[in-house]
Amino acid sequence: MSTDRDLNKGPVGRALIGVSAPMTLGILGVLSVGLADAFFLARHSDAALAAIGFVYPVIVALVSLSIGLAAGTNAVVSQAIGKGETGARRHRLTLHAMGLAAALSCTVSVLFWLGAPYLFAAMGARGAVLDEVLGYVPFWCLSFPPMVTGMSLNAVFRAAGRSGVAATVMASQSVLNVALNPVFIFGLGGVLPALGAEGAGVATFLARALAFAGLLTYALRRRAVRLDCEPLKELPQSVRRITRVGVPAALSNAINPAGMAAVTAAVAVIGDAAVAGFGAAARVQSLLFVPMLALSSGIGPVVGQAWGAGRTTRAQDALRLTFLMCLGYGLTLAVALTVLADPIARIMTGGDGAAPYTARYLRVVGWGFFGYGVLVTANAAMNARDRALWSMGLSAARIALVFIPLAWAGVWLAGYSGVLAAALLANLAGAWGALIAARAVGLLRLDWALVRLPALRLARALPRGPRLPN
Repeated sequence: MSTDRDLNKGPVGRALIGVSAPMTLGILGVLSVGLADAFFLARHSDAALAAIGFVYPVIVALVSLSIGLAAGTNAVVSQAIGKGETGARRHRLTLHAMGLAAALSCTVSVLFWLGAPYLFAAMGARGAVLDEVLGYVPFWCLSFPPMVTGMSLNAVFRAAGRSGVAATVMASQSVLNVALNPVFIFGLGGVLPALGAEGAGVATFLARALAFAGLLTYALRRRAVRLDCEPLKELPQSVRRITRVGVPAALSNAINPAGMAAVTAAVAVIGDAAVAGFGAAARVQSLLFVPMLALSSGIGPVVGQAWGAGRTTRAQDALRLTFLMCLGYGLTLAVALTVLADPIARIMTGGDGAAPYTARYLRVVGWGFFGYGVLVTANAAMNARDRALWSMGLSAARIALVFIPLAWAGVWLAGYSGVLAAALLANLAGAWGALIAARAVGLLRLDWALVRLPALRLARALPRGPRLPN
């Protein structure tokens, strides 16, 4: 598109923050929907809140598949920008990415809808809780294709350094979703009945459909999407380029929430209150991860453009800076949660029997949050570097070798405390593995600069007055 931003110009910190900062608002908006669901449903019924506790890790796993597909789009487009590719080929890549996203998301939606009764029953949902789950799922499935297709289009804007567009769409969608939640959950006088969890699904569908319609309209007007580019030409090549990164990245992103679903099944051994508290803590955790998730969104375009242009050192500098930022933010967060875990838990659960479980999770697992940030930013950089198999292997090892086995062993040996210990160790192991993997693919130099104070690097990213023309 004519508004591409060259992320290889200027200090790497400024480029990283310039792309990441708008995404903070966008991701915050998206994740606030999960918090709003929990907040309103906690005041509707215990069954509705427990239902979202079961549903949340599964739908996050499915959404993560779409994030991986968007990572494939981002990698291909950002490297193309770094190499100087323009014109019809770029427009074809955009259309092919959107078509692939639409086809795959429709397939996943149908399979999820058909399998939901058996899946959630196997996870331990029973009676009224299972009824609430099955009321939510159909509308969520309808909302999935417009969301995934929109994410692929957003990835094109992010790859071009225009993350403000993606962030605006994400935030607007979230505001609409949160506003519609109480209307459909509690009903509206004699006009709409109270729908509980089903109402949350209706609100999600309406918000996502309207947001995609708005984004597509904007893209057509700005000619970021064009149909006069021989859209079927080079389709197999485009699909191969996108899926080479997108498929492993999708699996990598889905592994963690899928692991959370398996761990939720372990928590269900303790009882519904534990599931509700664990689920509420997971949603708070997602909100607290926003700055680190924004960094993972920003590091992809920066590394992709740098690698496409052959500037290896710049890509390494960008990743090293993200690691330092994750460490500083994560440790600050851990201290804050040690003090504020109890009031946060009461707000998110309505102060019922689930609150102690939420507070204990935040107080213990919070000390490993920085490790998860290091993991997701390393994965995003490796995806942009076209090494998605490495990120998939790293995520799989963390979940399959550490988190799930230790969580199940922990719940039988030490109850809920055993699950928390497993979560903490999994995050720390993820950080250690990320350092090793990033170094192996050439994205990290383990030298003295790795421990340089973040402030020394961030100083270069701060505004310094008007910039003179080149």
